[in-house]
Amino acid sequence: MTNSSSDRIVAALREWVATAPAGARLPSTRSLVARFEASPVTVQKALRTLIGQGIIESRPGVGTFVRAVRTARPHDYGWQTAALGAPPQRIPTASAALRAAPNDVIALHSGYPDKQLLPERLVRAAFTRVARSEAAVNRSPAAGLPDLQSWFAAELGEATPSGFAPPAASDVVILPGSQSGLSTLFRTLVGAGRPLLIESPSYWGAMLAAAQVGVQLVPIPSGVHGPNPDDLERAFAQTGARAFYAQPTFANPSGGQWSPELAERVLGIVRDHGAYLIEDDWAHDFGITNDPAPLAARDDGGHVVYIRSLTKSVSPAVRVAGLIARGPARDRILADTQAQAMYVSGALQAVALDVVTQPAWRTHVRSLRAQLTSRRDLLVGAMRDHAPAAHIEAVPRGGLNLWARLPDDTDLHRLVRDCEAEGVAIAAGDDWFPAEPTGRYLRLNYSGPNPGAFEEAARVIGAAIEAQ
Repeated sequence: MTNSSSDRIVAALREWVATAPAGARLPSTRSLVARFEASPVTVQKALRTLIGQGIIESRPGVGTFVRAVRTARPHDYGWQTAALGAPPQRIPTASAALRAAPNDVIALHSGYPDKQLLPERLVRAAFTRVARSEAAVNRSPAAGLPDLQSWFAAELGEATPSGFAPPAASDVVILPGSQSGLSTLFRTLVGAGRPLLIESPSYWGAMLAAAQVGVQLVPIPSGVHGPNPDDLERAFAQTGARAFYAQPTFANPSGGQWSPELAERVLGIVRDHGAYLIEDDWAHDFGITNDPAPLAARDDGGHVVYIRSLTKSVSPAVRVAGLIARGPARDRILADTQAQAMYVSGALQAVALDVVTQPAWRTHVRSLRAQLTSRRDLLVGAMRDHAPAAHIEAVPRGGLNLWARLPDDTDLHRLVRDCEAEGVAIAAGDDWFPAEPTGRYLRLNYSGPNPGAFEEAARVIGAAIEAQ
């Protein structure tokens, strides 16, 4: 048995295969042993070589056969152009914030907190318990598990001042994450072709949901202190809009929080126009120097529709959110969610409920505040030392991000590429504007992995800005 014997058999069989039809069966191993006067081991070695080259294929218990030759050719999907037609509205591509980064990259672009900031032990234990419960095999009610509805209602009720009626569990609809909830709200409260007022800059996912529904966005300039109520009043009057999407607490991307005075002004304007305020409280668990103060707690007339997700603070694997709406709007919202998904996984709801009702959950949230504080301050200090041209107007009092303005002549996309070439992933601010950007911005996530590398990341960003 030598390599030359095996090579000789391979060459002979290749000649035979070249003239045989696809699917032809090769002679048995015993026949090949006799024909080539070689050992079974040598014959098997030759067959394995041909199988590895894709020339023949083995079917266990049946035999060895000549493989069909698949000719490479270009795909032609041109017929789908006519079948699909032109889209009624261009759907924006997903933000760079969702892009996965290699482990060796300093990731400041993500929209999610690092695994170290999650209650991992609580989540794993909850999944284990729920796997042994009836929730693992049962269908949940359309509006959600009653106990989870009660938890969302009670959490907002704790912030409700005297003189206002707290929400009831029956006002809550459980959703498979806030993104689907935004689509539902824009479809049911606004409608295709109708105007929706939105802060600018604002959450890119809201713009994506609006584009999918066909809602017409009307940008309202907003900074770290929130929108100008006069601009909001004027936009309601000019457009006839019946809804305003906003993030009053730790806005994404700016990190801003509305003052109580601004909140009251906005609520008054919304009520005067018989409109809805869609309040996205995405960062409820991410307070640093300030606590969340939901506007929905100061409205019992059904004007504020409140959405609050657990996905970022509990686990990305637990896509569960609570939506609180009162009156007929809640019934219409529930009907839409049933049409889209029928119900939310009972197992995921049970996991979320298990986590947030553990005594250790409140301990985790308090610890999270300290961790976010140190990470935020570390990145702010590094940027001020090494990238002073990236101006941070205000240090955020909560949330996960820094919002930095760059010089107006910055080539933003080149800056992103240059930083990535040096191992630093950043997110260009353009994605957070519903219309043309009003400047050159970066959104930098300080809750990502490897905070010890923030200083190096700031050096890279600073050098890339200076190189332009």
